[in-house]
Amino acid sequence: MSDSSEIRTSDSDDEFIMDMLYHLPRPRLFRGRSNPLEEFDEFDFKCRFRLSKESFGVLMHLIVQDVKHETKRNVALSPEVQVLITLRYYATGTFQAVIGDHIRVNKSTVCRTIKRVSTAIARLYPQFINMPRTAHERSIVQTGFYKTRNFPRVIGAIDCTHIRIQSPNSDIGERFRNRKGYFSFNVQVICNSNMEIMNIVSRWPGSVHDSTIFDNSLVRAKFENHEYGNNVFLIGDGGYPCRNYLMTPLLNTSTQAEENYQRAHIATRNVIERIFGVWKRRFPVLAVGILTQLSTSMKTIVATAVLYNMLLQQRDEMPHNEEPIRPEFLHEFNANPIRQTGNLVRHNLLERLAILLA
Repeated sequence: MSDSSEIRTSDSDDEFIMDMLYHLPRPRLFRGRSNPLEEFDEFDFKCRFRLSKESFGVLMHLIVQDVKHETKRNVALSPEVQVLITLRYYATGTFQAVIGDHIRVNKSTVCRTIKRVSTAIARLYPQFINMPRTAHERSIVQTGFYKTRNFPRVIGAIDCTHIRIQSPNSDIGERFRNRKGYFSFNVQVICNSNMEIMNIVSRWPGSVHDSTIFDNSLVRAKFENHEYGNNVFLIGDGGYPCRNYLMTPLLNTSTQAEENYQRAHIATRNVIERIFGVWKRRFPVLAVGILTQLSTSMKTIVATAVLYNMLLQQRDEMPHNEEPIRPEFLHEFNANPIRQTGNLVRHNLLERLAILLA
């Protein structure tokens, strides 16, 4: 009898030990990490990470101190590997486990790295994204727009684009569902005629209208306070109100002057539409969807805008034979017309354009 009790006790102990071993955390596995800087030539590196090795060096110089780990314990990732992981995520938008398999690091490490590096790049915003601050800078921007289609005094083209995200899975989730049915941020961008981003607002849910984002933006307050000077314009689509400083298209045209205004307006504003296409093709994560927490997603949007401007300044173009993004990911929404309040200024402007374009 005692022998059978001892056997049952021994079996229970074995089960208890096996259960404990099963629930213990898995031991960390440090795998040999690849070095894409050495593995790929210039062309393959640019295709996979969306920038040249030279531009990568410039970026590293700007953020190395922000991403460098202060310890070498636990085989800490080097700054170069951290930035490469993040760039690869921007270039694919794929699952973080896949990125980890490519660089040979754990998925959780990839998640932390993307947040860390995106924050560091987003901090470069004041260095690469700015509205024209002086009269001379404004004159340069106005001249660039005027050369496009003789539209005078324009210092920026404004529009919004939807950046796909995963469902927030919370009480605020439905605020991010846009009128096309998917979850997104509605991101406001202002650009110049050289396709440079001069201002970006990336914190609004996809259900918010373009005009609401503008009405609550700092740039609107600055225009109304005449901080950009007098008699200067933004140019936007019908989703914005027509104001003394914001010119929008006409709903209907009946005279030659109105036709001239409409054609000049469309041709001048086209640059912002082209930026959205180039920006999303450069960093496909913006088109296929950002799979991170909301705070990290906002930083990712700003970080890719900073990189976009930096690479534009570096004249770092993408290869022409890259695989295209499916057209549905690049589709922009048509604007919903709203009430216009700056019709008198617009009427005076179209009369002037009738003379210039006659």
